[in-house]
Amino acid sequence: MASASSRSSHRRSLRKRRALVVTAAAVAAGVGAGVLVMNAGASPADLSHQVLPAKDGWAASGAGTTGGTKADAAHTFTVSTRAQLVKALGTQTDTAPRIIKIKGTIDANTDAAGKKLTCADYASGTGYSLSAYLKAFDPSTYGKKAPSGTQETARKAAAEKQKKNIVFRVPSNTTLIGVPGTKAGITGGSLQVQNVKNVIVRNLTFAATEDCFPQWDPTDGSSGEWNSTYDSVTLRGATNVWADHNTFTDSPTFDKSLKTYFGRKYQIHDGALDITNGSDLVTVERNLFSHHDKTMLIGSSDTDSKGKLRVTIHHNVWKGIVQRAPLARIGQVHLYNNVYDTTALDGYESKYSIDSRAKAQVVAERNVWRIPAGAKPAKLLSGDGTGSLVGTGNVVNGTATDLVAAYNAANSKKLKTTVNWTPTLTAGLETSVKNLLTDLATTTGAGTLT
Repeated sequence: MASASSRSSHRRSLRKRRALVVTAAAVAAGVGAGVLVMNAGASPADLSHQVLPAKDGWAASGAGTTGGTKADAAHTFTVSTRAQLVKALGTQTDTAPRIIKIKGTIDANTDAAGKKLTCADYASGTGYSLSAYLKAFDPSTYGKKAPSGTQETARKAAAEKQKKNIVFRVPSNTTLIGVPGTKAGITGGSLQVQNVKNVIVRNLTFAATEDCFPQWDPTDGSSGEWNSTYDSVTLRGATNVWADHNTFTDSPTFDKSLKTYFGRKYQIHDGALDITNGSDLVTVERNLFSHHDKTMLIGSSDTDSKGKLRVTIHHNVWKGIVQRAPLARIGQVHLYNNVYDTTALDGYESKYSIDSRAKAQVVAERNVWRIPAGAKPAKLLSGDGTGSLVGTGNVVNGTATDLVAAYNAANSKKLKTTVNWTPTLTAGLETSVKNLLTDLATTTGAGTLT
């Protein structure tokens, strides 16, 4: 057991390491792990000018990920309202480096004047109502065909109005960062990083990303499903993205409080952070994912882009997560030094943590799980029989555990136990995980980056 002084020293060392920055030139030159270089003109506290450290996961590949650190004064913004954020983001065709500092919490469901908007406001004038929709497509009378007609058209119109208001499109060469000490974040919004490159998202809380108008799909599964649209952050065809020290939560409306229609949960939440449509070279570190169902999807389908979807996920906390932490398809995914706490589900039912399918090549090493008494390690993984997962040094309730062996012993669709690559971009990988639970409790999520 490490002493209190050694643990304190370790935490100070972590904070010091995260405070330093690496120049883009150093990243491009392949500066070794642990060799950190100060960025010209930046101080350790100048968070908006920090770039991804060398060898810090897949996003450090090539020229690395520098975001908007070269922004001039005209492209450096501090915003605190939705209208200001929209203006600062500009258009996706303007790729000049930009830094956007978010001060306080921005409510995406507001109009240009700052007035609060509700689902009823989006539905107004479209003819949509939930009661009419439920009556029109009740499977007992409508059957199991896809919704079509007046109410489905009205639902789409209302959904388009919400989408126009809450989706924020991020251009290339952008740093989005929360101002420390201001409870910075976006509530009710969806950050879309699509077909762009070189983006940094840090120190933000993403909460209450909700779809006012879920679509009923009677053909989804044996009993049908309500499907929602918006992820808190979605990467589609994005390259070189660093997501660091963010918090993702459904608060204040959690799935356990949602109503049931047609025998299925009326699901208003989609993903927390999804990485799809050929996205590539992504590092996700020191984020808190809290009380969510379908949390992180890597690869939108079994035929998503081969040779891409290279993602590193390290030093994150997954607390009360039902599934997809992550679900990985096709790509080369490295997970290390993450903490999974399935003891605090608060009404949720855990399905699995990591799913490797569609020939995904996953390396999961030195992660830590806390699971309830009587829960089985074999249920922490999932797969379709084609995905690979190599797991080493993983610990469950304080005991070293071969998760892949446990899963394969209990399932007919085995996880493959070899991968076609070896991780080399592993900055910060800790071989000892005995202090990981306590260390990550104070160094992950929004508000811990100072």
